[in-house]
Amino acid sequence: MAEGMTLEEQAEVAKGFLEGLLVRYGLEATVETRVLDDDTVEIAATGDGLGILVGPKGATLSALQDVTRTVVQRQFPSKTDRILVDVAGYREKRAAALQRFSQQIAAEVVETGTERALEPMSPADRKVVHDALKDVDGVATRSEGEDPSRYIVIAPAG
Repeated sequence: MAEGMTLEEQAEVAKGFLEGLLVRYGLEATVETRVLDDDTVEIAATGDGLGILVGPKGATLSALQDVTRTVVQRQFPSKTDRILVDVAGYREKRAAALQRFSQQIAAEVVETGTERALEPMSPADRKVVHDALKDVDGVATRSEGEDPSRYIVIAPAG
């Protein structure tokens, strides 16, 4: 936890910012906070018509998360904890889709014996893929390249 402020205090600032942003956009949504662990809080907005805040492949959501963190950091200049922002359950849906996709690719890699490189993805998405395949027999994963073009290779284990 950052010095001098609680994770809950940081969450309240982030929640207030997100609620204000929703009002400015004329969007109706419920904003809730949830502590994920000792150093991480999620601020989640749910409601209809929030796709504008997600954007293509979550790009707008990623920017919204960065801006929200910046707002919290300006209010609390010392170190801040990890703040995640989600809109309309996008992160959970994206993780589930990535898990299904990576399982399919892993099955192809096992069947053909040929490694496959996936498209470049964010660190969070790469973590989902690595975690989804860490216990799958017959495959291994590794990240290659440099951000923002860093990608995962799914290879036969050996």
